Amino acid sequence: MNFPVKITEDSFAARAARVAAVAAKFADAVDFEGRFPREAVDAMKAERLLGIQIPRSLGGESATTTEIAELCSMLGQACAASAMVFAMHHIKLSSLVEHGAESAWHADFMRGIAAEQLLIASATTEGGIGGNLRNSICAVIVEDGVCRLEKDATVISYGAHADAILITSRAHADAAPSDQVLTAFLKDQYTLEKTHAWNTLGMRGTCSDGFLFKGEAPASQILPKPFAEIAAQSMLASSHLLWSGVWYGIAIDAFSRAQAFVRAAARKSPGAPPPGALRLAEVSNLLQMVKSNVVAGLKAYEDAKADPDKLSSMAFAVAMNNVKIASSETILEIVNHAMLICGIMGYKNGTPFSLGRHLRDAHSAQLMISNDRILGNTSSMLLVHKQDTSLLG
Repeated sequence: MNFPVKITEDSFAARAARVAAVAAKFADAVDFEGRFPREAVDAMKAERLLGIQIPRSLGGESATTTEIAELCSMLGQACAASAMVFAMHHIKLSSLVEHGAESAWHADFMRGIAAEQLLIASATTEGGIGGNLRNSICAVIVEDGVCRLEKDATVISYGAHADAILITSRAHADAAPSDQVLTAFLKDQYTLEKTHAWNTLGMRGTCSDGFLFKGEAPASQILPKPFAEIAAQSMLASSHLLWSGVWYGIAIDAFSRAQAFVRAAARKSPGAPPPGALRLAEVSNLLQMVKSNVVAGLKAYEDAKADPDKLSSMAFAVAMNNVKIASSETILEIVNHAMLICGIMGYKNGTPFSLGRHLRDAHSAQLMISNDRILGNTSSMLLVHKQDTSLLG
């Protein structure tokens, strides 16, 4: 028997709802000014949501990926940029939680994140390789227990506002481009020289500027496991699933605005089918498809966590890639339909039905990471992997 979930004042959902209220208040200003959503992030810290994924033994709350994805969707309904910052923080945190617990330094780092609500950024892109996170040009240099790294990071989302950065590089000067490590640098251990400004169509509040990164820290801050293992077993899935949670939130809010528009039209003409009603039903169908896709992906990830071999398998990688492709393509269709329903009132800014911000933010979904790159990787795997066709997984 299923029982309704009791929402308490201390539940993740209640805390996220309070953050979402703050994020919604400033969402248009964040987008228009292209500025960091400081108010929303401060609210996340006040509600202690930045450390919830960390195990209870290290001061966190052992939140699951499914629970975090739900919070991403809640925040995505209010401000996509704020939700994306939250998602990307927890994507990086997943690398620490899943692969750093046995390292004394990284375990202590997680205690600090939970206690001080530190915001973690990521630096995986690099000049010369673009968004191919599984290759690096730069290399970390280790001498006398100290590691040094210089990287032309063409994108570091909210890098100027982060308390620490997890950054990829080659494992050493003679390493192959794919022989990578992931290193944690604290804010006082690196400098950032801005090289590219983040002036974009959407997701403007993520402030994903480019920087020349220069860092120096104890070598113990390099995660002990190869980045290839970290990417396959935690980063791939958490990226696709938490991003999809954000996109689903954008789609929900677009649908809600379209539904409000249709209802308002119905009240004006009782007894007559309101314009847009059939298209609204189509949007409801698409929204359910996205939800089903993401829920299935979350279940597959939670089930696979107990089996490292399954996490690293082609079948799992294909499944996660498919979740990302389907979610990112369908959200744009949903917002487009909602725009057609709301018409000029959705096209205009400053109305209860405005969808310009949603549409621009939705366009980012197919570019993070590029769907063409993901489809290329999937097509290569499908040359040797048989597609799973069972409804039972």
